[in-house]
Amino acid sequence: MTKRRIILGSDHAGYPLKEKCLAHLQEAGYECEDVGTHSRQSCDYPRFAALVCNRVLETGSSGVLICGTGLGMSMSANRFPGIRAALCFNEYSAGMARQHNDANILCLGARVIGEDLALAVLERFLQTGFQGGRHEERISLMDRMGSNISA
Repeated sequence: MTKRRIILGSDHAGYPLKEKCLAHLQEAGYECEDVGTHSRQSCDYPRFAALVCNRVLETGSSGVLICGTGLGMSMSANRFPGIRAALCFNEYSAGMARQHNDANILCLGARVIGEDLALAVLERFLQTGFQGGRHEERISLMDRMGSNISA
């Protein structure tokens, strides 16, 4: 089975955890694209959320966004039509985000999750498939609601 491409991005607060995730993914054989940031210098998280979202939409890849809490990244990412970003703090929520919601971006909060748990959450997110079935209509409903079409 070919492992899919992963697009990663973070702000300065998420930079150290992004580097750990990147190394973990590369070691596991994933093809990775790191859109930045590339230092701990203060920067604006919405810019990196936009870079990851645009690449995910262009390539059909999965994405990982990391900031201090994960909140800013998830809020920024979910403004893009076609993006379903999930802020996850445990393996169960990561699995359910994929299985029921077909999430295409995982958001992590570097200041609120330990490194080992973050890597376990990342693995669960990447190893879980979308269940489809009744969940497909719910994804369609989310997309229609995002387009301001009456539910």
